[in-house]
Amino acid sequence: MSEISINQPLGTPTWIDLGVPDPDRAKAFYRALFGWEYAERSAATGPFTLCLLRGRRVAALRPVDAADVEGESWWLPYLATDDCDAAAKRIVECGGAVLVPPSDVAGLARTAVVVDPVGARFGLWQGRTLPGCELVNEPGTLVRNDLASPDPEPARRFYTAVFDFTLDGNDDLPDFDFTFLRRPDGHEIGGVFGDPAAPASRWQTVFEVADTDELAARAVAAGGTAGTPEDAPYGRTAAITDPFGTAFSVITRPPAG
Repeated sequence: MSEISINQPLGTPTWIDLGVPDPDRAKAFYRALFGWEYAERSAATGPFTLCLLRGRRVAALRPVDAADVEGESWWLPYLATDDCDAAAKRIVECGGAVLVPPSDVAGLARTAVVVDPVGARFGLWQGRTLPGCELVNEPGTLVRNDLASPDPEPARRFYTAVFDFTLDGNDDLPDFDFTFLRRPDGHEIGGVFGDPAAPASRWQTVFEVADTDELAARAVAAGGTAGTPEDAPYGRTAAITDPFGTAFSVITRPPAG
């Protein structure tokens, strides 16, 4: 099911947000891509915008000063935890660091922003009134997060230690240095991709779309850029960049069954 109404198990990618220097332009771009509507909210850390699909919360946009945007921009994934403070301490013990300490966000969740030993940032999400993305795995919503790193082994050790993940190879991608990350219940939450050419370690975000080729054309028309759509083992994909340089991917998966 694509509807989420309860907090997810430890380590599950459960929320995403993006800092943008021009919120109005960002809202127009993502509305053109995904059909999102918006609701404005405020927290102790400042205002933010909830992104809605059919009235359900699927992501957030945060205003940032253009002068504070350094290098590549990316959607920040948040991994689920039932104790944000304890998870932040565990991350430090395992070689990571806390960039933004745990804090409450408008009664929605308790969150923190952290970084792993290879420099990839991610968030922690302890849901309160919001378990995370309320819709996933359908057009216009989050479908997947994977970590790409030029130095993947420390990352693999870190995530297994912090979140009790297990590692599993991928026979569908024999030519790539890719391992699945699985929760203790066996559920796949993403993977770690070793890429020697990657300029830095980043958690990557993939959105489900109904038609990759049509979406790529819409992205260009709305002021972004798009790579050439191509077929991959799990569907038809394209690399998209928004007007602020935020890189993400989209995929049209084949019908189930």
